[in-house]
Amino acid sequence: MKAHCDIFLSNSKMARTTWGGLSQNAIRALRALTEEYGLFVSTGDLQYLDGRWYVTHAGLLRIARSKNCCGIRSSLVSRMSDPSAKRWIFRATVYKSLRSRGFVGYGDADPSNTSPLVRGAEMRVAETRAVNRALRKAYGIGLCSVEELGSFSGSSQTFAAPPHSNGHHNSNGSSDGQPRLRDQLCLLIRQYNLDPTLVKAYAADFCGTATLKEASRDLVESFISELATAAKNDRDSLLCKLNSYAEPTEVKV
Repeated sequence: MKAHCDIFLSNSKMARTTWGGLSQNAIRALRALTEEYGLFVSTGDLQYLDGRWYVTHAGLLRIARSKNCCGIRSSLVSRMSDPSAKRWIFRATVYKSLRSRGFVGYGDADPSNTSPLVRGAEMRVAETRAVNRALRKAYGIGLCSVEELGSFSGSSQTFAAPPHSNGHHNSNGSSDGQPRLRDQLCLLIRQYNLDPTLVKAYAADFCGTATLKEASRDLVESFISELATAAKNDRDSLLCKLNSYAEPTEVKV
């Protein structure tokens, strides 16, 4: 019980640091998820998007390991896939034990239901979705996984502010009905396993502001696009770039 309490305190602190002020309902839901599944915000097991919690692929794998999952098998459903249209369908089976008949899940992906951030990687997205659905079925997890979200896998308009809007928005917020830029950046950081602190430092430098919060929405959108392209095309060079923003470590003699 104490271990769960410690994890929850760490989760709530990290969640507030990452996503700002959270409602009491969100905190209560986070406590329940912590106690039931032992998931960690700091390692990207959970994402908070548009007022709701979502489990990630990493979180599902953590649950599977804690339950001594015997194995996961995935295969391409070639007869239903269309390489020319970049449409892929996978079938995944999760085996909870050696005698398990397996729990099956299907996942599909194509340019129409994946975000511009993962363009060209539709096959991997389809396989991840299939595995996620099989894991959720095997372990009775009603929480949707972030990789399955249609709101982050639709058209490119999802990642851009509408040309005309009466809704209020700021650099980290959004116009009414649009995903927050902060959520988009968090999703990108988790997807490519980047250091959030270094990314924020790079973003502030890119936008020419002291902090990312002071940057205009247009600049933040440009940075997200730049970061996505760099992460996809040459992650190693991006990591070197990010490391240049690391504070020097003081060596005590």
